[in-house]
Amino acid sequence: MARLRKRRPENVSGPFYVDSSCIDCGTCWQWDPQHFEDHGDQARVWAQPQPGVETARALMAVQACPVAAIGATPALLRQTPAQGFPALITRHPAGEVYYCGWAARRSFGASSYLVVRPQGNVLVDSPRYNQPLTQAITARGGLAAMVMSHRDDVADHERWAEAFGCPRWVHHADRDAAPGAEYCPEGEDPVWVQEGLQLIPTPGHTAGSMVAVLGAANQDALQVLFSGDHLWWNRKHQRLAASQQYCWWSWREQVRSLAKLQHLNVGWLLPGHGDRHCFGPGEWRSHLKALLASVAEP
Repeated sequence: MARLRKRRPENVSGPFYVDSSCIDCGTCWQWDPQHFEDHGDQARVWAQPQPGVETARALMAVQACPVAAIGATPALLRQTPAQGFPALITRHPAGEVYYCGWAARRSFGASSYLVVRPQGNVLVDSPRYNQPLTQAITARGGLAAMVMSHRDDVADHERWAEAFGCPRWVHHADRDAAPGAEYCPEGEDPVWVQEGLQLIPTPGHTAGSMVAVLGAANQDALQVLFSGDHLWWNRKHQRLAASQQYCWWSWREQVRSLAKLQHLNVGWLLPGHGDRHCFGPGEWRSHLKALLASVAEP
């Protein structure tokens, strides 16, 4: 629970605040940039929400925070939406995609996603296990599979698998982070979890990093890319980004893996860390080309 005595002085005056226990994971300002922002090595409240929809969204940021570093008055906290998460992102022809919220400290506050589809629902990376989200997923038909993009974002995967009896997918190179996983593809060949949901190994950030692609292989159809920590959108500079600083295995391999995604036609980019982004037709390839040019060796 956030402590008023630990309130960061960088917060603007008002009832919402971030305290000094913040781990700078980005969960709050990625979810609600209208009121939270990155400020140095921790987040802060830069604008207080207005009553109504704005306050409800800020309260969901409180709920999503993996370390309970966001505080508000008791009267406001009592208004927290009971079933705010999962929150709808997009209705794609291959399935409805939701942001799970409830970020887990064990996953460094990474985002996770629920894909609701006729073939069976899929959880992409692991949120914090809790009853409200369990009930919400149950109401949408449970889980048929769980995909883990890489070793960093497995969090409470065992509890989710136990609750729903769903098999888990993780690349063999990262299997030690989830030793009970039922499916562990090897090498770099793409594999299909279900019809219309493909995993592409993208080693680099970790040896076993993978991305998930929702949508038909038809290059004319826009797809949803769940990118883990492979790449993300930089809202400030309005461009795709990847990080050598936060590459835990091989930056050279990560750059090579970026090039493997040029054939995609991404409409939505949904990362583990960093901002999500919606692309118009043809925009994905031009932005990826620019990123590849910026990280190319001289």
